[in-house]
Amino acid sequence: MLRSLLLLILCCTAAMAQPPKGFFPWWDRPVVKDLNLSQAQTRQIRLTVREYRDKLIEARAALDKAEANLQDVLEDETLDVKKGDAAVEGLAHARENLTRVFAQMSVKLRGVLTQPQWKELQKRREGIEAERKALKKTP
Repeated sequence: MLRSLLLLILCCTAAMAQPPKGFFPWWDRPVVKDLNLSQAQTRQIRLTVREYRDKLIEARAALDKAEANLQDVLEDETLDVKKGDAAVEGLAHARENLTRVFAQMSVKLRGVLTQPQWKELQKRREGIEAERKALKKTP
């Protein structure tokens, strides 16, 4: 029973691993070409992404490690509930940190764009998400 509960928690946390709504790596997509970014904006976007790249890599690695730790607890012959609780807490903190770093970078990137550029980007994001959903439904 407890093993099933921990497995359910693992599945739920895996589902929550998706970035918050509205976050997507737009800075390296073709969508950027039509935003009419100035050279200064392009340079600032590159610098910001570079500034956060290592932080994101480290946060993602910590998340991967936390997921592996929880998986190890679940795979043990005998379930150690204390280890399981600690692994779940570690996983939650790792997800929180990854979300925080990504959100901080997103806020900084948003500051580079003008309001019209931001609105256009949001329209395009919705189109990209609709395309992605349509592809998932295609057998």
